[in-house]
Amino acid sequence: MKKIVIIFAIIIISLVLIISVSLIENNKNILSIKSYNKQYEEYYQKILYGTDVITLINKATDQNLRNEIEKDEKGYFIENDKNSIKIEIKLLSEEKLLSYQMETLMNVGLEGFVRNFNLIKFKCTEIQYHNNTKKVKKIVFEQIEE
Repeated sequence: MKKIVIIFAIIIISLVLIISVSLIENNKNILSIKSYNKQYEEYYQKILYGTDVITLINKATDQNLRNEIEKDEKGYFIENDKNSIKIEIKLLSEEKLLSYQMETLMNVGLEGFVRNFNLIKFKCTEIQYHNNTKKVKKIVFEQIEE
């Protein structure tokens, strides 16, 4: 009888420890994702200058490179539904918006974008998240009329 009680107690303690460790790891993961997302979410629905958009493009590019996100034959980062991130810029042209991916601007040269759009205002209009990890996967900035 004593052996059964001891075995039962060991099983209960083991289960409690396993559940506790799982909950702690899950909370760490959630905090990590919130911290990661916050660096982009703070710009949602806010007005920024072109130089701020360039800073975010550089940050997203750096994170994609650190996360070893693969590129296609045109040099565009391939979404992996885990930790890739893209930035889309919509520029006004004759009363309509033309969309450009961050890689397009990087390939042409960010210096030209800075020279032409550094004091132009943009608004973050959309943020999308990866289904699996809930991390930010895409941010859209639209040029606004002044």
